[in-house]
Amino acid sequence: MARALIDDMLLFLLPFVAFGLWLVLSRRNPLRWAAWSDQALRLALAGAALVVASFVVVALTAERHQDGFVPTHIENGRVVPGQFR
Repeated sequence: MARALIDDMLLFLLPFVAFGLWLVLSRRNPLRWAAWSDQALRLALAGAALVVASFVVVALTAERHQDGFVPTHIENGRVVPGQFR
């Protein structure tokens, strides 16, 4: 679960990193708020769009199981772990 949250956080921050890199390459100071203030909303929306797009891609390409899940149960006195069948 932590990996999924970190992946989504990195996707959200990607536009900010790209803009900061562009500021450095265009010889502007990336540490001044004036450079970021006009673009902050656009960068946040772009990051949110990347996260939503990743959710859609995962939803469309996730492995589907045709059979159901058999929960953990006891057979002949032994515990049988749950599994997809």
